[in-house]
Parts: sequence; C-alpha cells; structure tokens
Amino acid sequence: MKFLRDNGLTIVLTILTVSTIGGMLLTGWSVHNHELAEHGAARVGLATYAASGHFLSSLFENWESEFLQMSAYVMLTAFLFQRGSAESKDPDGPSEVDDDPAAKAEDINTPWPVRVGGWARSVYSYSLGIALASLFVLTFVLHLRYSAEAENVEAHMHGQPATSMMDHLSSAQFWFESLQNWQSEFLSTAVVVVLSIFLRFKGSPESKPVASPHSETGG
Repeated sequence: MKFLRDNGLTIVLTILTVSTIGGMLLTGWSVHNHELAEHGAARVGLATYAASGHFLSSLFENWESEFLQMSAYVMLTAFLFQRGSAESKDPDGPSEVDDDPAAKAEDINTPWPVRVGGWARSVYSYSLGIALASLFVLTFVLHLRYSAEAENVEAHMHGQPATSMMDHLSSAQFWFESLQNWQSEFLSTAVVVVLSIFLRFKGSPESKPVASPHSETGG
C-alpha cells in the first residue's frame, strides 16, 4: 500500500513508542505497588498508577531530554560544523538550507508562510527549532510537577512534610533526574556525529554514501 510505504517510518516509530510506554506502565505499576506494600500502603490500580507522579514523572523526564537533544541539535547544526560528518553542513561550501526563502516566494509549491512573507516567513524559517524548544519547556514543567508529586508521596510514606513545586525545582533530586538524562542525550548525539565520519549504513539518509571519502561532509 502506498500509504504504508510513504509513512512507514512514522508508523513503525509510533508503534514502538506506544509499545514501550505500555511496557513501562506495566513494569512501573509492579514496582510501585511493591514499594507501597513494603510501607504497608494499599496497592493502586493500573488507571490510578497511569495518572500518578511515579509514572508521569519518569515519562516526562525522558521526553524532556529527547526534546532538549533534538532542539539543541537542530539549532547547533545551523552554525556549527564537523568536517566529514554526515550530520553537518560543509564548512567550506554553500548549503541549500541557508538559501534565502524569499527568493522562492513566487513558487506556488512553497509553503504558504514563505509566499506570505513578513513575520510569517520569519517564524516559519525557525519553526522546527521553536517547536522542539517549546516541547522541551512543556515537558520540563510537566516533569517538575509530577516529580514533585512523586517526591511528596514518598515523603508521606516516611512521615516527612510535603514540599512545594518551587522547592522541588531547587532540589538536588530533581536536577539529578534531569542531568542524568541530558548528559546521555548530548553524548549519543556527539557519538553519531563523529561515527558518521568513518562508518556507513547503506540506504540510510543519516549516512554518507558507502563509497564517500571520510573527508566529505554531509549526506
């Protein structure tokens, strides 16, 4: 089917995302109920757990780091280079992505913000980075909210006072949760950038052609 062929990458990634979230939900539910039992608290149902800070904090903690990685990658590759990498523009030559969109404003096949011009074209020119950065901020806030909720549930089980979301923002626990994911995202991106200089994967747009010299930059 043409639809499946044209959208196969998104379909498969969506299936994998939903499947792994389901696995995370079930295993987290089991872990959480085990922790509750150890403290003499009643078990919770799956629906209750799905709306709990324990689950949502972990979920948004991971999403936050992914959106940080992608927004940083999109923005940094606009003006930084790595010679020889498939993930970089050529530092010595012009790149199509740097072309002035105004030059194609009369082309009926261009997106409407390009044809309209003005602020619409300006915003659209950076819309991918804006969208990814906005998703990072949103998931950061959601991680903070549900991490604070999970921390307060833990505090309650140990007979300790609850803390506010702003107090949690300044806590070492919250930043430990965030930074342990952020560092891995930056590391994995750096590894891909460097390995794509020397290694190949035939057929992937994220790789240079197999016969390309190591010194050639870009895919």
